[in-house]
Amino acid sequence: MPTAALIVAAVVIVAVVIVAARLYSTHQTRERVETEQRSQQLQQRFGPEYDRTVATAGDVRTAERELTARQKRVTGFHIKPLTADEGKSFNDEWQVMQATFVDDPSTAARDADALIGRVMAARGYPESDYDQRSADVSVDHSAILDQYRTAHEIALRDAGGEANTEDLRQAVLNSHVLFAEMLEESSTVETIPGSPVPVAAQ
Repeated sequence: MPTAALIVAAVVIVAVVIVAARLYSTHQTRERVETEQRSQQLQQRFGPEYDRTVATAGDVRTAERELTARQKRVTGFHIKPLTADEGKSFNDEWQVMQATFVDDPSTAARDADALIGRVMAARGYPESDYDQRSADVSVDHSAILDQYRTAHEIALRDAGGEANTEDLRQAVLNSHVLFAEMLEESSTVETIPGSPVPVAAQ
């Protein structure tokens, strides 16, 4: 092959390599930007739950797959606000539960958790165990998820006889935060003088 032809062939090969390298670099850059944007969106939506999931999963990629799966699952729900009658009925149930606290704190704490489950079902969340319920709640209520978890942990301690009345009062208080948000009311909590349990702000 003539020298000129070899030179032309070499130039073409080099040009092809350069173009391929640039395309690959552009693709990698685009993927990196998309990954960073996705991470930022997940961090903004899940807040502290993002860090907790990363710590539990052991790496960012696995954690983000888990959080993305949660979003996809909840997107498939038909979440709806409660009717005025439903809201009043649930508030009445909370008041009944609250009235039992002084005589039976353990039952009151369990009833508070059960009531949250019924509110969630009425809103359109499927019935599920605590772990799945927490995962579902984390998508739209991540800011108060730690309080809900604390209430559950206290309930577990109580089942083992390791929770005192103050612990159970705190469990009910924490449960009320999620309860109030699910009812789309103010999560401000007031306490009746002399009573260890919260009431919804009027």
